[in-house]
Amino acid sequence: MRGVIRAMVTLACFAGQSLSAQEHFEIAVYPYATAQRGEWELEGHINYASRGTSGFAGSVAPTQGQWRFAAEVTRGITDHWEVAGYVLGAQVPEMGLEYAGWRLRSRVRAPESWRLPVNVAFSAEYETTRPAFSESARTAELTAIFERRFGSVLLLADPTFERDLAGPEHEWEFEPRARAGLDVSRVVTLGFEWYGSFGEMSQKHQFYPTADLRIGGDMKLHVGVGFGGLSAGDRLVFKTSFEMPLGGEKH
Repeated sequence: MRGVIRAMVTLACFAGQSLSAQEHFEIAVYPYATAQRGEWELEGHINYASRGTSGFAGSVAPTQGQWRFAAEVTRGITDHWEVAGYVLGAQVPEMGLEYAGWRLRSRVRAPESWRLPVNVAFSAEYETTRPAFSESARTAELTAIFERRFGSVLLLADPTFERDLAGPEHEWEFEPRARAGLDVSRVVTLGFEWYGSFGEMSQKHQFYPTADLRIGGDMKLHVGVGFGGLSAGDRLVFKTSFEMPLGGEKH
């Protein structure tokens, strides 16, 4: 228990150096694991911005009161490589239900046989987003994934770089994420997540206490509450997600 407390304090201190908020549709720290070859998986993400931005920022709609959705289907290409496709949507006050865009992701991981001191993976994403949800119509994201388990404690770090491919800005931005999780039973894991961003003109951060519930061994349910300062844009966010297998051959 002391180990996870130290990890949480470390994350908080690091984040306290003024970091920033970022992903609105899939608020998650990426794990090292990938789907096995031939497997299909379904993930759904829902979050609600209880306290967000109150006015338009150019074409981008205010976030306060938004429900945001991401539906993700993943396919294991090999035992160490998966690809995924997303559809994004939102329920926006005074605009109604809106299609927000789509995303493609590819993730590869180092085999366990390499016996690295930490588990290592890499994710690459391409996203298109409608003007009401982003200043850039197209973005690219590159994420390194580092994972290490110490008994019942799991630590994850996702240093992430994102670049706008369209719109006014074309600079890389650093948007790191991290998570500390503690298995309190075979069914329940408690966690603490941090999301940050170093922009050219601003730095912001958010913190999420979380809980994960394993249902029947195959389905996972995740819930969390996010807090951020005034500069974070979304200052109070409730999020939930689920993950379940869709079948397919296992090798």
